[in-house]
Amino acid sequence: MLTILGPQPSRSGFCDGVTRRNFLRIGTLGMGGLSLAGLLRAENTSGSRRSQKAVIMIFLPGGPSHQDMFDLKMDAPSEIRGEFRPIATNVPGIQICEHLPLIAKQADRYTLIRSMVGAEDRHDAITCHTSRHPRNQPPGGWPSMGSVLSRLQGPADPAMPAYVGLAPKMGHVPWSDNGRSGYLGPACAPFEINKGGGKEDMVLNGITLDRLTDRRTLLQSLDRFRRDVDASGQMSGLDAYTQQAFGILTSSRLVQALDLKNEDPKVVERYGKGDPRNRDDGGPKLMEHFLIARRLVEAGSRFVTLAFSRWDHHGDNFGALRQDLPLLDQGLSALLDDLHQRGMERDVSVVVWGEFGRTPTINKDGGRDHWPRVSCALLAGGGMRHGQVIGATERLGGEASERPVQFGEVHATLYHCLGIDVNKVTLPDLTGRPQFLVDNGLQPMRELVG
Repeated sequence: MLTILGPQPSRSGFCDGVTRRNFLRIGTLGMGGLSLAGLLRAENTSGSRRSQKAVIMIFLPGGPSHQDMFDLKMDAPSEIRGEFRPIATNVPGIQICEHLPLIAKQADRYTLIRSMVGAEDRHDAITCHTSRHPRNQPPGGWPSMGSVLSRLQGPADPAMPAYVGLAPKMGHVPWSDNGRSGYLGPACAPFEINKGGGKEDMVLNGITLDRLTDRRTLLQSLDRFRRDVDASGQMSGLDAYTQQAFGILTSSRLVQALDLKNEDPKVVERYGKGDPRNRDDGGPKLMEHFLIARRLVEAGSRFVTLAFSRWDHHGDNFGALRQDLPLLDQGLSALLDDLHQRGMERDVSVVVWGEFGRTPTINKDGGRDHWPRVSCALLAGGGMRHGQVIGATERLGGEASERPVQFGEVHATLYHCLGIDVNKVTLPDLTGRPQFLVDNGLQPMRELVG
């Protein structure tokens, strides 16, 4: 396991009392890298055509307040409409929150979905990652989209992991594993980049990042690691795929993608930096993850997920949003602009969402509580038709009144953008039964790709 060590958080996170940690870890290698070997073997046997198509999922853990971001209800009573005002975007007729002025200027580059339905009242990202519910899972559990892409397409560059997770670990919270590999097994689990510390803390079995530049020292250390594992018999049958798995770690491509010193300083400045005094919410890596995500897909990763800040605002909802919305605005707007400037907007899809929405009524503590009946999402890139709003909620923002959208429809759309037909492609679960990638019958959204 390759780990970037980082600071401990200073305050608790969600309403269930779990302490939050935002950290970077590259690894989940299983037994000496065998999981990566399986991933590479699957890629080779599938004969899939490599491309630069990829997905970046920006997960807003805790449940963002849809009616304070993208679906403001100015005609509702004061105890519902909140403190914020809408502003115009660059698409006539589309308005969003006043604290999102930068992405308001790019509304022609994305689509807002105001009528997401089918969430559950639990802090769990399984529905965002898999489009399914946690109940009635097949043996092994549903795999996340990143794991599916690892199996079906693999990385666009063999020196890169196909699936990278920048999401935080939060104790026992189920969604904090960056998306489960489910019945696809550890071969399709994500490289996890945790603990938000600097790259100088990166270690692989005692090897620091500085020593990664010394190939001889690295290989000697890996040789010692191999001998240690061989003593237990775990490395018997080592094949070319396992050698290639080690090659990902010994290649400089992944390290270079994570090293922002290789980036134009003006681009880094546009994305912004986290406050090094803030040891919570990822500390100094809070903003940089947007840029790291772009660098990873550009280098060849197929799916990158990041978790941005926290949105479980049962109290002081508007005070918290005054801090977080401008940061999200800066990071997301920089990412969308960067993808367009680099000609990546047709190949890279971006989805922004959380596990559920918030209550229409503001509670006595000035917060909004969990509301799984409707939520919101933002989709960008992927060659989709943008500059539109899909769906609507009724006057109070508590129910979908037009075009309810299932999570599986969004997943089907993203798969379509990647060239995968959800009506034809199946993967066998642990019993050998073929499983479709989304619930049978759900289709890509015609509004976006029809």
